[in-house]
Amino acid sequence: MVVLWALVVVEACLSALVLCCDVMEHGGSHVCGAWAPGDIMIGILLPCHGSIKNLATRTSPERYQCSDFELVPFMRTLAAIYAIEEVNAAGILPVSLGYMMCDTCSHPSTALQNVQLMLAHNHTLRTQCDYTDYSPEVKAILGARYSETSIAVAKLLSVYMVPLLSSTSSSPALSDKLRQPGFLRTVPSDVHQTRALTQLMSHFSWNWVGVVYIDDSYGRAALQGFLQDAQRANVCVAYQEVLPFQFDPEHNGPEVQRVVRQIRSSTAKVVLLILKGNQVEAIFKEMIKTNTQKIWLASDTWAVHGPLAQMEGINQVGDILGFMFIKGKSESFDNYLRNLSAPQGGYNHFIEEYKNLRFNCTPECSQENPPSHCPSPELRKLKSLKACESSSDPQAQNDDYLVKTLDTGEAFLERAGVWVVAHALKKVLQCNSSGCTGQTDFPPWKLLEEMKRVNFEYENQTFYFDENGDSLNGYDVIMWKKDGNRRTFTKIGRYRALDGLIKIEETNLAWLSTTNSTVPVCRCSPRCPPGKYKKINTISCCYKCVDCEEGMFTDGFDHEECKVCPNDTWCLKGADRCIPREESYLSWGDAHPIAIMVATGVGFLTLLVVFILFWVYRNSSAMKRAEVSISTVMMAGLFVSFASVICFMGRPSIHLCRARQVMYALGFTMCVSCVLVKAYRTFLEYLPLGRELRRRLDKLYQPAAVISVLTILQGIICCLWLVFDSPDVARTTPSPLNLKKVMRCHEGNTYIGFGVMLSYIAFLALVGFFLAFKGRNVPQQFSETGYIIFSMVMYLFVWVCFVPVYITTKEERTAVQASAILISNYGIIFCHFIPKCYEAIWGPDTDTMERFYSRMRGVANGTRPSVNPIVLPHIDLPSVHTIFDDNISNHSQVNNSSPTQNEESSVQDDTNSPDPVFTRPCHYSLRYRRLNTERRVRLRSNSC
Repeated sequence: MVVLWALVVVEACLSALVLCCDVMEHGGSHVCGAWAPGDIMIGILLPCHGSIKNLATRTSPERYQCSDFELVPFMRTLAAIYAIEEVNAAGILPVSLGYMMCDTCSHPSTALQNVQLMLAHNHTLRTQCDYTDYSPEVKAILGARYSETSIAVAKLLSVYMVPLLSSTSSSPALSDKLRQPGFLRTVPSDVHQTRALTQLMSHFSWNWVGVVYIDDSYGRAALQGFLQDAQRANVCVAYQEVLPFQFDPEHNGPEVQRVVRQIRSSTAKVVLLILKGNQVEAIFKEMIKTNTQKIWLASDTWAVHGPLAQMEGINQVGDILGFMFIKGKSESFDNYLRNLSAPQGGYNHFIEEYKNLRFNCTPECSQENPPSHCPSPELRKLKSLKACESSSDPQAQNDDYLVKTLDTGEAFLERAGVWVVAHALKKVLQCNSSGCTGQTDFPPWKLLEEMKRVNFEYENQTFYFDENGDSLNGYDVIMWKKDGNRRTFTKIGRYRALDGLIKIEETNLAWLSTTNSTVPVCRCSPRCPPGKYKKINTISCCYKCVDCEEGMFTDGFDHEECKVCPNDTWCLKGADRCIPREESYLSWGDAHPIAIMVATGVGFLTLLVVFILFWVYRNSSAMKRAEVSISTVMMAGLFVSFASVICFMGRPSIHLCRARQVMYALGFTMCVSCVLVKAYRTFLEYLPLGRELRRRLDKLYQPAAVISVLTILQGIICCLWLVFDSPDVARTTPSPLNLKKVMRCHEGNTYIGFGVMLSYIAFLALVGFFLAFKGRNVPQQFSETGYIIFSMVMYLFVWVCFVPVYITTKEERTAVQASAILISNYGIIFCHFIPKCYEAIWGPDTDTMERFYSRMRGVANGTRPSVNPIVLPHIDLPSVHTIFDDNISNHSQVNNSSPTQNEESSVQDDTNSPDPVFTRPCHYSLRYRRLNTERRVRLRSNSC
């Protein structure tokens, strides 16, 4: 009710003001400058002047005096009038359309005054409580140009539900149907314009911008919308400056100077101006004085402002881009502008004013100090050079100045607005092909309902309204290109409001800032390239570029955080992409694995050669002492151990991880068990032991059983290992500094089974080493203690070195263990087999030892061969004689019982029996004496 009473008071005041005006011809007032009769009247509420005189000093409700005639708004009013005449000529309605055109002078108060005049009956607007049947002469109003004016007028018209259709007002506030239910527009809301602005900045990678806006509803709403969209698009506002709505360059000079100082001092090269054309002109003049260039983004209010494009020095301000509503060129409209005249039965004072400015001869106005009645210097530029050459009436003259000076396509939406009203009128008047049945005296709200539902095509453009009364036909992106000393508007792209996408044609760009097609850089901080991310301090657009850490990357510019590499990929510090980790293992084609495989192959070949030699020379004393059967078992164990090395090659799998450890464990355990048996044999033969102890230890000398039991124990260890803590492929995270994914086996979660397996082999090696070490002084002709000691020391040394290397090295563990196995295997080969092969092939005459053993048997049988005593080299065996002496009595009884049998057995021993030293058919006592530099060994036979 308060709002209603306020509106009533306003209406009463404005009605009184209207009555005070001179009411003259045609039922109109001179306040409205154009009128034409018709069955249905349409109001045109557009400015032809840019300001009001003495508005700042106005203290009483006196009549407004408009000033500063403007060509572009004037051309738009002519487009609406032309479209009305076009509809009448087309005959789509059975009635004629008339119009009442009033000048708002770019101010809401004047617009409200004009609305009162349009809605008045007999120059009076009655106050009513219910306007349902209210039927003014004007059924719809086209306008206003500026959003500030449209908001004020729309609120007043909401009382009467008179439709207000604008083709330029784009403030988001006008989409509020609760406040402005009767407002419609043929342009998108500024919600889309601010989105288009931020997308344009993002397209050119500009993120540092200054904003200057007008202090009215349009400017404030556009600013808030831009700030919200800019935040989402990571565009930062360096500063915000404001200019007053009612702008006068003479009185607002300090405000302009303040804004210009801020623009010059800021590092932001892009400036968004949400202003009117005259305000932009004042700023540009100051920029031209200092030759300061920026990149200017124009709002739709001045994006195609003709006077700005022709002002002196416009090429010095820099690049200008903006958005304009869709437009359409019409040749018939251009012809209309070339032949302007007042309508029949009506009048148009604006055409008269324009022709006076253009064709009236006023030589006094060309003087340096023109009289006060002369127009401003800007308006004097409209004067035709032929104005004083003709004495005819200025109102009778015409030319093509408007067509050549202005872009007449800008007025396309004013013409389209008239056709919106025409299509809605057909529905209201219930027109068909034969005629119309409706009444022309209808209330305006019925026309409003039909206007909301229109959907038609006009000059290849579809027009309809959404639920907010807005059109969604988008924008054209334009650039002000240099054309001599002026600028021309060139379309460089398109913004589609339906999907919110912008498309720029890069080939049409020619930048003044860079003097070529290179896009100027407008950022607070340089772009962070791929591989870096933005470390923001205070403002999101001002930051430092920091390298991404290992395992993280950025694949584009200006990322705020790094992405984590997906599984099985990795990257180093500062990388722009992740690459699959290169799987590192002992590949068959690499140098190190090739060397290992060559060594393994040589090992196999060596074992094969040794095996052949052992069987070829198996009857030689060297091979007999080496025990061919035990040595063959050793070769089998080494063969399996060498075969395990093959499982270390190639890409690891759970089966290879298990097989290689089990094969090595069983194979090498079998080999070491054979070595232990040999060492134990020497230990029994040559060490002084008590008779009872010897008998017990002799029972333990079961080579096949010992080797089998020791190997089976290792098999049990491996089985328990596989069951409770089985080897598997390692799944540990690779090193952050390495792009290689090391594929290796891990020997269980606790490594207990692996350690027990190796410890068991080491234990057997230590036992063998201990037994061999005890018999280290036995002559080499009678034992292999030296070879056993050396091979076991080599094995223990290799694996003692292996443990710390294996623990400290993760990536090379596979190669380390494979190398350790090879060294251990070769140690056995070169210590046990190669010397025996050499001795069998190239060693001393084996008959010497055989004769030595035969002579020992003859002495034992009581006969003396007719040969000289054997002189042996110096041998230091201090305890050997005790072994023989302790067992003489035991064997004497056996030898005395059957001499013939002993003889036969001795002969048999000489031919087929193994080495008598190891088979022990009889014990002998050797006594050694030192004679100068040699030792003579005398054999004393004891009765057996």
